[in-house]
Amino acid sequence: MTSHRIALIPGDGIGQEVVPAALTVLEAVGNRHGVSFTYDEFDWSCRRYLDEGAMMPADGLDQIRGHDAIFLGAVGAPGVPDHVSLWGLLIPIRRQFRQYVNLRPIRVFDGLESPVRRAVAGEVDLVVVRENVEGEYSEIGGRMNRGFPEELAVQEAVFTRAGVTRLVDYGFSLAARRRGYLTSATKSNGIVHTLPFWDELVAERAAEHPEVRWDQEHIDALCAKLVLDPGRFDVIVGSNLFGDILSDLAAAVAGGIGIAPAANLNPERDFPSMFEPVHGSAPDIAGRGIANPIGAIWTAAMMLDHLGHREAALEVESAIAGVLARTSVRTSDLGGTASTTDFTKTLLEFL
Repeated sequence: MTSHRIALIPGDGIGQEVVPAALTVLEAVGNRHGVSFTYDEFDWSCRRYLDEGAMMPADGLDQIRGHDAIFLGAVGAPGVPDHVSLWGLLIPIRRQFRQYVNLRPIRVFDGLESPVRRAVAGEVDLVVVRENVEGEYSEIGGRMNRGFPEELAVQEAVFTRAGVTRLVDYGFSLAARRRGYLTSATKSNGIVHTLPFWDELVAERAAEHPEVRWDQEHIDALCAKLVLDPGRFDVIVGSNLFGDILSDLAAAVAGGIGIAPAANLNPERDFPSMFEPVHGSAPDIAGRGIANPIGAIWTAAMMLDHLGHREAALEVESAIAGVLARTSVRTSDLGGTASTTDFTKTLLEFL
């Protein structure tokens, strides 16, 4: 029996509902593969912020540094500005633990119709590789003259050779294991310093990966092509901002952000990686028991894979595909009436 210690952060809103669903699936597949999990649960959330003035305690990172992985449900709540919840929890974890790869797989499943006509099951299967710790989401900048006509805000984008290179190398290596095709998201025709620098580094690293065919697309055109011809793409690498936008767009193309998983990876494994579904806390449906658990369950499969249990991860992904292809069980965001619990029970039968 292999055991893993997981830092569990259910967070806010529907995070409290989809995390138990994912844990139920992990227990089921773990029992079959000789894998067990112990969980240390943390109440880090917007509720904690409102009660205590901080999303997590001052020594929070030290508390989870020794875990094998971090599993996060969602953060965000009315009454707490999004930048407070993000910079109080997610970004410190991502940056202090060098989780510089944000990995977001996108797939159109058989039985789940995409709102995009040309997004067909079996043809759309791509991964967005997002730079996760620098780029446009830097801490450099500030505001002056608040409340006056000349008020201003400055936000600096930071692109480093080390940061771009390691992310792009990860993308090329991933593409080599998949269909051998990489697309780089850029905007170097309009952003005169950082994105030409990005382009230069992508070209440098491409020379080290001759087995991968690659091209680059300006972000505006890329968004259009991702809708018009989503089956074309395999691995897309992008900056922090571009990757963030593209992954949500691609998830919508695949049928909805409720099904989308994500991983914040430290590939060197010097620190724990963090796994979180894309959908956010969805306060409008929280507490009603109707949240779509697919994103969290698929995220759990990504965690299994990262922890070295590839076969178990594939079984979970296959169960998701089976439910969608062979049953009519759907949560409300996918046009059905199933509860979170109903969908999870059906998936366990397939598992």
